[in-house]
Amino acid sequence: MAEPAPARPASTVLLLRDGAYGLEVFMVVRHHEIDFASGALVFPGGRVETSDAVLAGGDPAGAFRVAAIRETWEECGILLAAPGTPPPAEGDFAAMLAARGLVPDADGLAHFAHWITPLPVPKRYDTHFFLAAAPPDQDALHDGHEAVDSVWIRPVDALAAAEAGARKVVFPTRMNLTKLARHASVAEAFAAARATPVVTVLPQMRMTEAGRVLRIPAEAGYGGDEFLAGDPPSM
Repeated sequence: MAEPAPARPASTVLLLRDGAYGLEVFMVVRHHEIDFASGALVFPGGRVETSDAVLAGGDPAGAFRVAAIRETWEECGILLAAPGTPPPAEGDFAAMLAARGLVPDADGLAHFAHWITPLPVPKRYDTHFFLAAAPPDQDALHDGHEAVDSVWIRPVDALAAAEAGARKVVFPTRMNLTKLARHASVAEAFAAARATPVVTVLPQMRMTEAGRVLRIPAEAGYGGDEFLAGDPPSM
C-alpha cells in the first residue's frame, strides 16, 4: 500500500461582519482552472509559507495565524494588523508590514476549526480555520486571479444556495458554514469559538448506496458523526 500524501499546512479565514439581517461571512469563488475546489464558493485561504513562521517568531502554531492574516491581505485586500516592529522576513507581505510599522494581529483571530484531508486523497491539506472581524474602514474584494468573484453572505443563505445547486460548496466548507450559522452576530461567534476547544477532524471515508459518507468526531461540534459528502472524492 502506498504511503499517504503529506498534508500541507494551510490556513483559512472566515471574515465576518454584522449585516442588516444577521451575521455575514465573506466568501470567494475559486477560478475554474485551479486544481483544488475549482469554481467553488470558499473561504479565503492558502498554504503556510516560510515567511509566516518567521513573522510568527518561529512559533509553528503562530505561523498558521500569520498565514491567515497574509491570505486575507492577498485575497481580500483586508489588512489585520497592529502597530509594531515585525522581524525581518522575505516576501511582499513582510515588506509591506515593515514599511508601515505593523505586525500581524494574531490575537485578533479566533481558532474555529482544524481539518485534515482524508488519507486516500492525493492532494492533502492540514488546515486551520480562523474567525476574523472585518475592519469597518476597509472593503473586502476578491483578487481577480485565484478568486473570480466574491460575496458577503449569511451562512444559512450560502447553505441554501448549495442545497439548491446554485453554488458549488465542498464538504469542509459546508460543515463550517453549518457551524457558523448557529450564531447571530460577530461577537457571539467569537465568544463561542474562544470558549470551545477545537477538535481535529480527519474524515474517514466509506461508500454507501446513497453515495460517499464521511465520518468525523462527534465531539468536533458539527451536530453528528456521519454525513453524506455531496462532493467528489478529490475535494
